Amino acid sequence: VFSDNGSNDNVANPSSQYCCRIFSISCYIGADVLDLAETMVANDGLKYEPVNFELSPHQRLWHMTLLHIQERLRVEHSLQDVIFKSALKGAPPALPPSEDHPASLSACRIHGHLYVNKVAGNFHITVGKSIPHPRGHAHLAALVSHDSYNFSHRIDHLSFGEVIPGIISPLDGTEKISADSNHLFQYFITIVPTKLNTYKVSADTHQYSVTERERVINHAAGSHGVSGIFMKYDINSLMVKVTEQHMPFWQFLVRLCGIIGGIFSTTGMLHGMVGFTVDLICCRFQMGIYKRLKVSKCINICFCINSSL
Repeated sequence: VFSDNGSNDNVANPSSQYCCRIFSISCYIGADVLDLAETMVANDGLKYEPVNFELSPHQRLWHMTLLHIQERLRVEHSLQDVIFKSALKGAPPALPPSEDHPASLSACRIHGHLYVNKVAGNFHITVGKSIPHPRGHAHLAALVSHDSYNFSHRIDHLSFGEVIPGIISPLDGTEKISADSNHLFQYFITIVPTKLNTYKVSADTHQYSVTERERVINHAAGSHGVSGIFMKYDINSLMVKVTEQHMPFWQFLVRLCGIIGGIFSTTGMLHGMVGFTVDLICCRFQMGIYKRLKVSKCINICFCINSSL
């Protein structure tokens, strides 16, 4: 993820790139960046650490959990709820230390950050330490046996710009195994600047999408190239702004009063309709108060006799 550090000057204020990768090859490799401005970024901010490529059971469990989260993120496609709200509550992903201590460390772990210009560039890792010269740079690979090339790699984390805890990038957890020494891995990355402004966090970060390609170098078959890992990134000119907004309190009260009034009005209408229906049915079948009453007729006769003697 790229970060402008508070300025729009692409050259004076470079962006940062954080990476952590493990390669199944000794640390006789070099990693650097060459952008369209013909600016070479040295690997001074990167550290090379000899490790074992095989994961311990605890590390493998962490890796499988990361892959499961990546799968759920691809299925849900929920940018705001899953990535920016729920995921921010957790800690940043980090590979736990290995419990095993092998005698030989045949792999190399590269981790750290680089400051690059906000233009398209190529971040590549290949055999041999890089040496700058007036027309660019070169990798000294003459002292490394060609049969020892192995660019099987695992990407624990790769992001551009400000590191936000909890956000998982698309390449996190990627693992590639190669059985050929002449293998070329390419990643084409499109970076989208993103301004995040929620009630819990406010940051300028960058999302990215990636397309992968890999092939075996065979000059006899016309497949030319250099063995290694090449990440070509390009920055999109559009910016995505994610803002969290809540309903004002007065608007909530107005809607609440409207809902309560609607409930009372609807209840009154239902009461009237039910009462009318009950009266209609009872009158039709002479039920209830509409039932006929039997009235007995009583004739009262009053005689008045006036007797005079």
